[in-house]
Amino acid sequence: MLVALLVLVAGCADFPDDGQRAWTDQVENSGELGGPPSVQQPPPPGSPGGGRSQPPQSSAPQQPAGCVDPDPQVVATCLGPVSAIAVLPDATSALVAERATGRVLRVQRGTAPQVVATVSVDAAAGGLAGLVLSPSYAEDELVYALAATGTDLRVVRISAGEPPKPVLTGIPRGPGGALGVDPATGALLVATGGPSTDPSSLAGKVLRIDTLGRPVAGNPGGTAVYASGLNSPQGMCTGADGTTWVTDRAPGRDVLHRVTPGTLPAPAWTWPDRPGVAGCTATAGVLAIALTGTKSLFALRPGENGTFTGDPQTLLPDAYGRLFATAPGPDGLLWLGTVNKDGGAGAAPKPNDDRVVRIQPPTGGGASRA
Repeated sequence: MLVALLVLVAGCADFPDDGQRAWTDQVENSGELGGPPSVQQPPPPGSPGGGRSQPPQSSAPQQPAGCVDPDPQVVATCLGPVSAIAVLPDATSALVAERATGRVLRVQRGTAPQVVATVSVDAAAGGLAGLVLSPSYAEDELVYALAATGTDLRVVRISAGEPPKPVLTGIPRGPGGALGVDPATGALLVATGGPSTDPSSLAGKVLRIDTLGRPVAGNPGGTAVYASGLNSPQGMCTGADGTTWVTDRAPGRDVLHRVTPGTLPAPAWTWPDRPGVAGCTATAGVLAIALTGTKSLFALRPGENGTFTGDPQTLLPDAYGRLFATAPGPDGLLWLGTVNKDGGAGAAPKPNDDRVVRIQPPTGGGASRA
């Protein structure tokens, strides 16, 4: 697997405090994410040194063989489009959600993926959209998932050896959907898509519920609704400071919301070019957002009151294709999942797609592991 150098991409973006701000091209050190070193492609047949009878050169990258990828960053291959990842406490394995099949798989490098559970989903309505560990996973080993069924969007609880059990049902089906956990309260956070003008509807909202599906104390109005104003949410993450962020594909632009109770304020960040915002991870002072359309990872550094400091960065451009799922590991590494098989614009699946990869975060934390 070839990983390109990390680059800053020129363009414009909307800051919440001073309008548009431009940044200039700047080549970054490829070691920031700890990716594999760049290597040259083998010469094509017929070129000097490229004949078929020539032995492989030491500089040529190893190619995947079936569902085994020599790239040390790749944890698992030959998956369906990966919509969510929940890293397990051992930091070397994770649960991943396949959007279309509804399967929840345990993946670990060097081990074949194992099916943990299968959730009944309607793939055309969004399929399996979210996956998180229980706030008390160390004690109960429960997992929660967000699934679009033939009739609704629902939160289900997954326990080993048992069929998934409903926790909250009857959410109107709409575009998008994401699941998160509020570490301060242990509440489940559910981002739903669709028209949000009806305050009594659960569509287009951020819901805050306990693990039994009940509204959490402190929600505005005493209902499950915590915030409203979403269109097609794709990812949700909460940082160490307790700030929750939601990526949303709004009409005419992609946006990033800083979640506050009640009606959501103006977006903290906007992308007029609609690069396809997806999952996000907030860790170590960096907010990393997967982009499907530009096949990259976008990094922002949050400041105070929903602002950002420094220039944004576009990382891993086209290194693994269409990135979607993101999740932090307990060791500080960042896990990513691809959706190259989903048929979206620019999708170019390879024989070993889709994949889960594990890299260093933009802060340059601990070294990647094979």
